[in-house]
Amino acid sequence: MRVLTAVLEIFTNPAFYKLTLTAATPFIFASLGGVFSETTGVVNIALEGIMLMGAFVSIVFTWITGNPWIGLFFAVITGLGMAWLHAWASIKWRGNQIVSGTALILLAQGVTGFLMEPIFGRPGQTDIVGKIPELRIPFLMKNKFLAQSIGELSPMIYMAFGCVVLAWFIIYKTKLGLRMRAVGENPEAADTLGVNVYMIRYFGVLMSGVMASLGGAFLSVGEVGNFRELMTGGRGFIALAAMILGNWNPVGAMWASLLFGFSEAFANQLQSSSTLHVASSTKPLFNMFPFVVTLIVIAGFIGRTRPPAADGIPYEK
Repeated sequence: MRVLTAVLEIFTNPAFYKLTLTAATPFIFASLGGVFSETTGVVNIALEGIMLMGAFVSIVFTWITGNPWIGLFFAVITGLGMAWLHAWASIKWRGNQIVSGTALILLAQGVTGFLMEPIFGRPGQTDIVGKIPELRIPFLMKNKFLAQSIGELSPMIYMAFGCVVLAWFIIYKTKLGLRMRAVGENPEAADTLGVNVYMIRYFGVLMSGVMASLGGAFLSVGEVGNFRELMTGGRGFIALAAMILGNWNPVGAMWASLLFGFSEAFANQLQSSSTLHVASSTKPLFNMFPFVVTLIVIAGFIGRTRPPAADGIPYEK
């Protein structure tokens, strides 16, 4: 009975819906990155590492300039650089895409951990440096529930949903998108029709770097205003699961990301529930909840989703 009461309290709390959107936003950005890359046939598990570097670089340049938008810009530049490394290794040299992605994750973890003390004077976590101010929507403030749930949100949340629309339009409504899908399904046939397979794949991977770095930057300058080591916490891998659950479609990836954001917000609200009185020793179990949901959902959809036919297969002209 206490559990049911706690659940009802959560669903009637407007802050829960704001927290859901906030938790889903990095998943949306990163899963879109996965869609861009894998639509062209390149697996990019480096999303976790790119997100981590995006979170770190955005805080570094926010600290240097005092402007979180400049920090966001340099996070995107860093994401492009890391994605180019992955593309260079996996497209130009036809290296193993999983190994390349794993190397970039380890690189990001090592670089961010090493640079914390030289730049900020201490390891672990930075002070509050600054974040992008929330955007207030006046007409929503007239309703108390809407005001507390969606009346004031980070502009990056709106950017995330805008990127969903943009990605869907590019992939399904433009000539470039048609070529991306052709390269992901049958690069040999696309090549014979005059499509530059390598350039299309580079574009997909570089776009994945942009999207993943935005997701990482949201965690730091978009949400909390500081950086802590390994703050992505596996979100890049959950984003890959959202991409798979969304069937490699931007809109599907968005809905899957909202599901995982919901699960993360729900777990956080349960931890802080005054009805359940959760012991501090059991709180780590609640932190596992989004990952458990990920495993259950992916297991339930095995065989029901279909990746691009040439996904993960290097192409040699």
